[in-house]
Amino acid sequence: MTTRTRRDLCPGLLRPWIAEDGALVRVRLPGGTLPIDALVALADVAEQHGDGAIRLTSRANLQLRGFDHDGGVLPETVVDAVMATGLIPSPSHERVRNIMVSPLTGRVGGRADLRPVVRRLDELVCAEAGLAELPGRFLFVLDDGRGDVAGRDLDLGLVAVDAGRARVRAGRTAWGKVVTLDRAAQALTTLAARFLEAAGAQPGSPWHVDELPAGGEALLGERVEALPGTRVATGPPALGRITQDDGRHALHLAVPGTGLDRRLVDEIVAWDTPHVIVTPWRTLIVPDLENG
Repeated sequence: MTTRTRRDLCPGLLRPWIAEDGALVRVRLPGGTLPIDALVALADVAEQHGDGAIRLTSRANLQLRGFDHDGGVLPETVVDAVMATGLIPSPSHERVRNIMVSPLTGRVGGRADLRPVVRRLDELVCAEAGLAELPGRFLFVLDDGRGDVAGRDLDLGLVAVDAGRARVRAGRTAWGKVVTLDRAAQALTTLAARFLEAAGAQPGSPWHVDELPAGGEALLGERVEALPGTRVATGPPALGRITQDDGRHALHLAVPGTGLDRRLVDEIVAWDTPHVIVTPWRTLIVPDLENG
């Protein structure tokens, strides 16, 4: 349970956090995928209106700060510029699109390619009007069986058990049934709706599944022991060149704590890749590079 007396204030574009240096905006990237065109556009916004940097978060999202504001409201020019990147397809749901996935899923190792599950889960969350009420800190974590994100704090998620199935999770310790990947997104969306029903809409309502009186078991309705293969744990991939399963390669790049400035963005653009992957370790992966 929780003793809080307010709803969560996790920031987004339309509800920024007001810091000493101005308004702070957070942009969600389901699965960490960031199109290069959107990266360049955000760099323009940061340079023209903010402090000039794009910072990475531990949830594989982006943060921009230093914006002028009027009583906590950003100028329309800033809002319009960020909306034009295409990174906020549903303004009503912008703060709840918190979906973390194994960053190299479908490219290197892992038991399954979870990229289609991420896309479908994002679609279903945004399509359900009621899920806009999820707390901005509510997090889905999808591990493809390698264990790189399985140990993260989560509200709902899954761990792949083979190429076509995964075991559902609710909170850090509760495990559900094995579902096929084509049904996984719907299963998680259904559990998210159950969480909202169980949590209620009071100022002190829980922000997380583990804060419910019975934790994740309250949503699952049963206790299931975790399969041995779901208790996996590995660290992040090493920095540098990574050979992909398809023969191409990816680059895993460190990012300064000060974030991405124009110089670094230009260096990334020079790799001529359509998108990059933001990781939960505040690093970047440039994927699908041809050998040569």
